[in-house]
Amino acid sequence: MTDALSTVPLWAGRLTAAPLTTGPLPAGPSSAGPSPAGPFPAGALMTRALVADGIRIGGLPLDELLLWSSIAIIVMAGCYNTALFLISRRRFRRSRGPREQRFYVFLLACLNEEKVLAESLARITALPARNTLALVIDDASDDRTADIARTACAAHPGKVHLLRRQLPNARKGKGAALNAGIAYLRSSGLLDGRDPRDVIVCVVDADGRLDQHVIQAVDPYFDDPRTGGTQIGVRMYNRNKGLLARLQDMEFVIYGDIFQSARRSIGSVGMGGNGQFMRLAALDTLLGPDGSGPWSDSLTEDLDLGVRLIAGGWTNQHCTSAAVSQQAVLDVRRLVRQRSRWFQGHLQSAGLVPLIVKEVPTRAAVDLLYHLSSPVLILLTSLLPVSFLVAVVGTVIGSVEAGRPLISPMWVLGPYVLSFTAAYVYGWVYSRREQGLGLVRAVLLSHVFIFYGYIWFAAGWWGLWRMLTGKRTWLKTART
Repeated sequence: MTDALSTVPLWAGRLTAAPLTTGPLPAGPSSAGPSPAGPFPAGALMTRALVADGIRIGGLPLDELLLWSSIAIIVMAGCYNTALFLISRRRFRRSRGPREQRFYVFLLACLNEEKVLAESLARITALPARNTLALVIDDASDDRTADIARTACAAHPGKVHLLRRQLPNARKGKGAALNAGIAYLRSSGLLDGRDPRDVIVCVVDADGRLDQHVIQAVDPYFDDPRTGGTQIGVRMYNRNKGLLARLQDMEFVIYGDIFQSARRSIGSVGMGGNGQFMRLAALDTLLGPDGSGPWSDSLTEDLDLGVRLIAGGWTNQHCTSAAVSQQAVLDVRRLVRQRSRWFQGHLQSAGLVPLIVKEVPTRAAVDLLYHLSSPVLILLTSLLPVSFLVAVVGTVIGSVEAGRPLISPMWVLGPYVLSFTAAYVYGWVYSRREQGLGLVRAVLLSHVFIFYGYIWFAAGWWGLWRMLTGKRTWLKTART
């Protein structure tokens, strides 16, 4: 799931930018905040020199330019998030008459997934639907992944199939594995006699646990012949295993219930790496001249696919009434590693900009371009903590030299309003999904969620470094 990149980082930067906006010194703007008793003494002025050192850009001092740039980013992110929240409250109802159920194919690209695969296959084979098939794509695993798949094949003949890929053709990325799966479905005859418009391909991660009513929830969206893909919600099935797991669950709920829900009205719903349902006829339109594809070799092949579907004239939908649950990462380092891959994939997706500008309708194009620009904005806002620390040090030194505190109430109120207003909205949204948590606890958790967003800063610079050094390997998340 890569589009969650848009939920946290831009407003996470508010906490560090807020002290820059507390007001001017009597003698001019300063990143150190206002002085109630006149200009700052030497310590604070030293801080200002560290920040600007007399540098002017376009006629503006550097510290003033940084101030207004920070404010512009904060206002832009705040207006964007607020608009999407309001749009997301619009209700979408799907109704349908009786009809023959479509054929659903579940693709599971697996690389060393022995710890989680059996449970995921058990959930798929237990779905209360007749026309289903699961294909396990073993990408040259070193563990018992293939054995587990064979056991499922024997237990559910005709319902579960195994495709084994061998080195050196294997381990080329998730997109390559999924492409091999589609090619196998065609060559094996498993889809013979079926209309591609009535075949729905679902990508499920090896740790994905689908809601039992997922097909009943998703199927009505494909009554519209223009629907190319439908993304369901994502939850963490181990969300009770600690604070980090709970915050990841909140992240995906917020992304689905606000950002994805709002994008239904904009026309820019994204596809995730887990729980994406796509019409086979739509995937066929993304094949290359040589029959390659439809997935690209991007590290975020899901983001790439969703954009190309929209550019191809298809409509992407988001289903809020069903979800796939996956395993949350319980270690901070492994979480940053996972997010660095997502970030690097977003950087690679810059190549989609000309396609978006040329082929995507204006309203959806603006939203997609804003989303694709988020890596640059994240890297820029990651520098704000430095200015915040310099401002704090300068204020402390100035207070010591002046013999009195040089901090106004705005140092507390301003940062809090800028940083944590969203926490009340996010807490309310999450409490509606996790009703056992309660509104008060959800809001308190959302305050912690603000700080959780700083993970993206570390992931962003790691992802940029990998891209600059030419590393493109699939940083697979280890299971526990």
